[in-house]
Amino acid sequence: MAKGRIVIDVERCKGCELCIDACPQDVIALSTEFNSKGYRPVFLMEHESECTGCALCAVACPDGCITVYREIPQKKQQPMATARRELVDTARRELADTAV
Repeated sequence: MAKGRIVIDVERCKGCELCIDACPQDVIALSTEFNSKGYRPVFLMEHESECTGCALCAVACPDGCITVYREIPQKKQQPMATARRELVDTARRELADTAV
């Protein structure tokens, strides 16, 4: 499964809680502290959380305070797939050499 993390601009966040409602993983919460404008911003509950980087919170945020970073794991190639790819590449090179 993809892993993600969000960065919240706490000075711009007004604490409307729309992102909290939008988060399917329930990893966003309202802070107990206030920002410089007197609002209680939201925060990602755990740095290494269950966030998948789905970006629903960022879409729901009316002030664009959330930036989403998503890490998608690379699939491991099978040895047979690698050997097949090498054969295809070799065949293509040979065809290109004979076409000239």
